[in-house]
Amino acid sequence: MKRLVAVLLAVAVIGVFVIACYAKGNGLQGEALFKEHCAVCHPDGGNIINGKFTLHKKDLEAHGIMKASQIVGKMRNPGPGMTKFDEKTISGKDATKIANYILKTFK
Repeated sequence: MKRLVAVLLAVAVIGVFVIACYAKGNGLQGEALFKEHCAVCHPDGGNIINGKFTLHKKDLEAHGIMKASQIVGKMRNPGPGMTKFDEKTISGKDATKIANYILKTFK
């Protein structure tokens, strides 16, 4: 009986691990995507190219950006100095995850 419980527990632990790995591999969360695509130029929500265009709430709002869709719009059609992130580079779903992460994180 103890052996059966141990086997079932091991299967459950492995199952949780497999599900977690599958979820991560099939859609990174906003923070991981931000680190992968944005953090080089926007460390801690800043901006190494132009300090007037940080990702902090006050600066976003000063430039009329208050919604995730507006951040995605800037990713797709950026101004001078910013890399363009088209749908091939970052899917719409992942771009929205990044935008939501920015809105939640850099207040």
